[in-house]
Amino acid sequence: MLVLAILLLPIIGSGLLFALKGTFSKYIALAVSLVQLLLTIFLWHKFNINDTEACQLLLEQPASVLPMLSNIHFGVDSLGILMVLLTNVLVPIIIYSGLNDERPSVFYALILFMQFGLIGIFTSMDGLLFYIFWEVALIPIWFICGMFGTGENRLKINLKFFIYTFFGSLFMLVALIYAYLQAGSFDLAKLYQANLSPESQIFIFWMLFLAFAIKLPIFPFHTWQADTYSMAPTQGSMLLSGIMLKMGVFGILKLLLPLAPEAVAGSSGIIALVLSIIGIVYASLIAVVQTDIKRLIAFSSMAHVGLIAAGIFSSAIIALNKGSNLAGIEGASIQMLAHGINVVGLFYAADILIKRFGTRDLTKMGGLATKAPFFAVLFMIISLGTMAVPLTNAFIGEFLLLKGIFNLSIAGAVIAGLTLILCAVYTTKMYGMSMFGTGNEEFLSKQKDIALQPKIGLIVVAILILVMGVYPQPLLTLSTETATQVLSLLIK
Repeated sequence: MLVLAILLLPIIGSGLLFALKGTFSKYIALAVSLVQLLLTIFLWHKFNINDTEACQLLLEQPASVLPMLSNIHFGVDSLGILMVLLTNVLVPIIIYSGLNDERPSVFYALILFMQFGLIGIFTSMDGLLFYIFWEVALIPIWFICGMFGTGENRLKINLKFFIYTFFGSLFMLVALIYAYLQAGSFDLAKLYQANLSPESQIFIFWMLFLAFAIKLPIFPFHTWQADTYSMAPTQGSMLLSGIMLKMGVFGILKLLLPLAPEAVAGSSGIIALVLSIIGIVYASLIAVVQTDIKRLIAFSSMAHVGLIAAGIFSSAIIALNKGSNLAGIEGASIQMLAHGINVVGLFYAADILIKRFGTRDLTKMGGLATKAPFFAVLFMIISLGTMAVPLTNAFIGEFLLLKGIFNLSIAGAVIAGLTLILCAVYTTKMYGMSMFGTGNEEFLSKQKDIALQPKIGLIVVAILILVMGVYPQPLLTLSTETATQVLSLLIK
């Protein structure tokens, strides 16, 4: 019943907000999301990796009505717990980060609707249900970006985003239907046990890879990302970068690796790894030369997720060809949560800067550190977390990811490791241009430190960054369980 409550509470809250009007919508949405977080912490506390029935909800549908959906499973394993935790930690921060004065009930109802879709993806134990929720999650973010985004070309950019992601998901549907014809069921447990030929696995690999590579995105399927992140409202950018792109990582771990292990072990896996590493360097170099703060964060996000994908494929290739290698998948598991927190913090800080200076152009900012020292400290902690400085949340994950790649290829690890140097370059550039320098003296003379509300929000983000960095053991335990679970499905 706990999984059912976590799944249904957001859609109930969303329906309530759609029926309401007024500014209290934000506080209702925040209350719903905080209850979600408490339920998730309780579920994590009670979760036992060896007792999946204790954490699983089984819904039965009459076979005569929906034959393909006769056994629909919602449940959580270690990977599912991790993703539900990621979602339900970030959504309250995203809701709290700002009040949308234009149609607030619709705005926050859409956020909760998207949370429902995301939880549905992360708890689905049925392939067709996974696809349905994958599409459900696209609907609210499309409306959020289209209705509340900024810029003259926002509708054109939003249409491109929708077509890209919807078209990509059709590849996944083709792969799932093909696997269903072989296994006779959409149940994930039965799909994992299907006896698929090497040729079938290669076909499934590329169909799934295209769907997930677009969502992440992995080079060269990234052209929708920076424009969409830039024109989306801040909360939309947070949802896209903090949670939605993790859907692609989750899909790789949940579907692609278990369904196509022979393809992963061969040239297909190597090609995916190479594309991931190319994307790391490509996105990092573009971020270095960006002056638009939101586009800089967008390309930074692409580089970090490319490293996550490279770590996963490296571990999988080694496990299938040489023996067990948990490091890359362990790093990916913990880094998904760390990156989500960091990128939400970056967009939060960027939103404050954009509102203060009235522009996204870093060259027109500067000097705010002297007038807003508290904000400068919090922004610095978030920036250090993004750079994976020791004792911050991203350090452990990036170390394990690079170790996983190093175990497969020293050259690949060296190239992927450039992300550490380049990340330091563009992050310090972003921080330096916005916080230091002379700036406009007349403008700066009127500036004060940030108000209480954003101060509390950034403090929460900073605490999460430091606590995860200083005491990562609970998440390391969960990430080790996740890696063990994924490799057990991979090596049959």
